[in-house]
Amino acid sequence: MTQATTQQFLEIEQIREGTIVLKNKALRGIIMVSSLNFALKSEDEQNATLYQFQNLLNSLDFSIEIVVQSRRLNITGYLDKLKELERDQEIELLKIQTADYRKFIIDLIGGGSIMSKKFFVVVPFTLIEIPGMGAKKKTQDEQAPVFFNEESFQRAKSQLWQRIEFVSLGLRRCGLQSAPLNSTELIEFFWSLYNPEEAEVGYYPEIPPEVIQ
Repeated sequence: MTQATTQQFLEIEQIREGTIVLKNKALRGIIMVSSLNFALKSEDEQNATLYQFQNLLNSLDFSIEIVVQSRRLNITGYLDKLKELERDQEIELLKIQTADYRKFIIDLIGGGSIMSKKFFVVVPFTLIEIPGMGAKKKTQDEQAPVFFNEESFQRAKSQLWQRIEFVSLGLRRCGLQSAPLNSTELIEFFWSLYNPEEAEVGYYPEIPPEVIQ
């Protein structure tokens, strides 16, 4: 019995030029967004941030998806480095302070997990939004396949990146930094979703140059 691979369950056909191409030929771009310590801001600053975010949402004529990724942060390497610094420290006072700091970190964790959060915005675009590029009626019930060649891809990608730039501008007005993921980052992002234990310790597979476009 042949086992199904992960790729068979993914809707992704390929990743190229910083763009996700789905099996139905729709495109997706992903923007990584910085966090914001909202609670530390004054009431006026909070209201201004909410107003700008509301303006961003109201200005969109397409849907977006906001993704929050929580991942356990592995600090074993950091603790090992502190232990190494403690061992090699020649000044006794600094050796004691390093040991106390390492113990403080261990006690702070308390056997629990430190979670890191990353924030992403997924921006969509479909060929049907370009005049003449959508699927056409073949019969009453059948749909002809979506026409998708290099020219149509480049046109769709251009429209997608205009949307990405528009969303990024709106996020900057909210006081958030943002950057679209490139092909390598997109591949690593999806790989980490299905291989969280390896990603936790910072391992990522080597990506052949021909895969990165």
